[in-house]
Amino acid sequence: MTVVFYSTAVIAILATLLVVTGRHAVHALLYLVVSLFAVAVLFYLMGAPFAAALEIIIYAGAIMVLFVFVIMMLNLGRADMEQEERWLAPTTWLGPAVLSAVLLGQWLWVLRQGGGGDITGEIVGARELGIALFSQYLLAVEMAGLLLLAALVGAFHLGRKRREDDE
Repeated sequence: MTVVFYSTAVIAILATLLVVTGRHAVHALLYLVVSLFAVAVLFYLMGAPFAAALEIIIYAGAIMVLFVFVIMMLNLGRADMEQEERWLAPTTWLGPAVLSAVLLGQWLWVLRQGGGGDITGEIVGARELGIALFSQYLLAVEMAGLLLLAALVGAFHLGRKRREDDE
């Protein structure tokens, strides 16, 4: 399990670095999904299957849909549409696909071995997670919510300004 943990951590770090250093928003979005899946695997390995499920459902699901809509809102011209068609080439998807395949293989291997919780020795359920998030980590949860709100407002204003310039 230690090998799976560290290799998953390396994938999470690599994908996150590619998010930050990526030049194109779509590429960064794909690597962000890989990074979030890797963090979900890490949560599962540390004995927090509920946190892993929340990571996938909330962040890799709902937040990624929000980011896709923001990217769609910012791409307004014909040149952007042609660039988007070039992004859909198979070479664009190769890096995220390889990292995702490695994560899927690790996830299936861990499930076949009997699940997570082997690193810490205990399983963290929904009640323990809720108590921790809304007691000692309340400030961090609120700050993360405010950061996501600020990013959404900033993206809206960037898209709105670009639209007014086109008119």
